[in-house]
Amino acid sequence: MLLTRELLQTINNIAVHAGKQIMAVYQRPGLLEVSNKLDESPLTEADLQAHHVIVNALSALTPELPVLSEESADVPFAVRQLWQHYWLVDPLDGTKEFISRNGEFTVNIALISEGKPVLGVVHVPVTGVSYLGICQQSCEAWRCESGQPWTRLDASTLPEPDSGHEDILRVVASRRHGGEALEIFLAALKKHYTGMELLNMGSSLKICLIAEGKADVYPRLAATSEWDTAAAHAVLCAAGGAIVQANMNQLMYNSKESLLNPIFVAAGRMSQSSLNAIKSALAA
Repeated sequence: MLLTRELLQTINNIAVHAGKQIMAVYQRPGLLEVSNKLDESPLTEADLQAHHVIVNALSALTPELPVLSEESADVPFAVRQLWQHYWLVDPLDGTKEFISRNGEFTVNIALISEGKPVLGVVHVPVTGVSYLGICQQSCEAWRCESGQPWTRLDASTLPEPDSGHEDILRVVASRRHGGEALEIFLAALKKHYTGMELLNMGSSLKICLIAEGKADVYPRLAATSEWDTAAAHAVLCAAGGAIVQANMNQLMYNSKESLLNPIFVAAGRMSQSSLNAIKSALAA
């Protein structure tokens, strides 16, 4: 499939439509109705409405491509492993943020090709902002709002570790998943950098901040699923960043029976020395 800005705009339109369905539920007065899935994660009417909007639209747009959504993820690996190209969707990433009404939730749509995210749209329903990326022969990423021109995204370059300069490393972390592992990682990383700023945020917005050049590193040392990361991963790669596992290999998709990601670090542009600093912090 040829990845073009026109296709990216079409996918963004689908995400925006799903976002409007989400906002219709979000803006209702009173408490939101919440149920629990088998893994005890929360599920709302908005999750399901967005799921149906996206799956129906993608199935009509590209009937030859499978769609794997968080709300319909019970596809056996024996079937999935035959997929070379497919859509990977999180209709509402950050359901807990949605329930708490803090605005930090997104609609995530990614195209996976041979285990790599090659197109991604992350739409923020509350603000109307979308983060877009395609990475095929060339890589380009953008930020856009309704009716506004697209602006290019360029991931930051990490400060050089152990340089003696007073550069600040900007770390973004999950609002709800920290704990001892994160504290150990940050303490190890502080040995290589003279200054560090920590920002907490929900959903895939953390990865988008790095793509936008507003943060440098996002360590994820707790469980995530592949649909949580794929769209923002595509945007980050298109902007010049990367997501690496503890062994420093790139994060891949649909390569095993489990749909859970290993621990990883998302980062902007890295030199070998900054990559080594992250590797040693993960090993701490």
